[in-house]
Amino acid sequence: MVGLVVLVMTVTAFTDSAQASRGATSAAVEHQATRRAMDAAVRAGVPGVTAEARDADATWKPASGVGDLRTGAPRGRNDRFRISSITNTFVATVLLQMEAEKRLDLDDTVARYLPGLLAGLGSYGREITVRQLLNHTSGLFDYLADPTYGETYLTGEGYLRHRFNTLTPEQRVRVALSHAPSFAPGARHSFSTTNDVLAALIVEKVADRSSEDEVRDRILEPLGLRATSFPGKGVRLPRPASPGYSRLFASQPDRIDDVTEVNGSQIWGSGDIISTAADLNRFYAALMRGRLLPPRQLKEMKTTIGNPDFPGASYGLGIERFQLSCGATLWYHDGGMVGWLTLSATTEDGRHPLTLDYNADWGGGDHPAHRGRRVLSSAFLISARFRGSGERADMFLRAGRDLRIPDDADAGPSVCGVPGRGVRGPVPQGRAAGHVASYGSPTP
Repeated sequence: MVGLVVLVMTVTAFTDSAQASRGATSAAVEHQATRRAMDAAVRAGVPGVTAEARDADATWKPASGVGDLRTGAPRGRNDRFRISSITNTFVATVLLQMEAEKRLDLDDTVARYLPGLLAGLGSYGREITVRQLLNHTSGLFDYLADPTYGETYLTGEGYLRHRFNTLTPEQRVRVALSHAPSFAPGARHSFSTTNDVLAALIVEKVADRSSEDEVRDRILEPLGLRATSFPGKGVRLPRPASPGYSRLFASQPDRIDDVTEVNGSQIWGSGDIISTAADLNRFYAALMRGRLLPPRQLKEMKTTIGNPDFPGASYGLGIERFQLSCGATLWYHDGGMVGWLTLSATTEDGRHPLTLDYNADWGGGDHPAHRGRRVLSSAFLISARFRGSGERADMFLRAGRDLRIPDDADAGPSVCGVPGRGVRGPVPQGRAAGHVASYGSPTP
């Protein structure tokens, strides 16, 4: 039940950071619950976990388990890793900045920017909008779910034989277009990696240069995200890094392969960014605090549609929202690919970000590329989907009882209120809200 372990880690990390901002004992004591959850993930079979939790006063950077199964080296606190679908938030931010600059309209059709690419879908292909790509309501088939593509690039001998191949974005889109759409544009939400590839192609069309350059100039450099990079067609991770592992063979469930190296072109636009827990926390905190988008565009990003796969969760433009039963809100995105599971989340005001990464992809699902969303998104299903017993259920319940709202609001909110005491309402927006007139300005 790896999803439950992630749940405990996520909730307790937010709780612990709020306790730290009130001056609780020592870091070792404040984060005991999170440490136990990380160790439990390792006991459940994950090789290693690295994480970072932040608040206004302190940063906690834990690691648990093994980074390298061959040498026994521990998981690194500053490891770089492939962030997979968390890339979506970066690309969506760039497109929203372009909208603010009046260089595009999110309600324009995809065909306006990528003429002919979706022509094979007839009138359907002419109706899909840029906004529907970003909130995953286009209905386009997810090319990762194509059986032949999965056998070739995601599992077993196919993955090992083809992981160094170069793929163009158009090749991946064509795989999706060989399937009928799942539903009419705008009808509902269903995550499709095809949307992400098209969104990155639109960035390039509007900018007349690479999407990597746009993300670098608009986000990475202004925020000082020096450990975040793009691999291009390269196959290696920059140091420091731990290997990523996968159980590629359904017929050999105990076999574990090192899948660290893969041609970056195979995940271009949809999952190619390499980063660290620290850089991702800085990114999501800055995003929520208005440093990257003006108020109108941030509001658009945070306008969500229900996610039928995960009750209580909804999807905005490149970002996900989870409403806790107490009224508090978390904003997050997860990523799962062959070898990695990653989650980045923050409170509404951006003051308590958390990022964690597993250097393995197992934990359920039909193939590795889809496991991450199922495992990590389930972390937020605190009551609607939780079923468990024994020690792990007890750990979950203890974490729930630890949640606090601080007496001093300026100390920074935690996630929920104390059972029996009542909840004092949703997490406040914080003083940063409304202070930023244009994106790119530092928050007061």
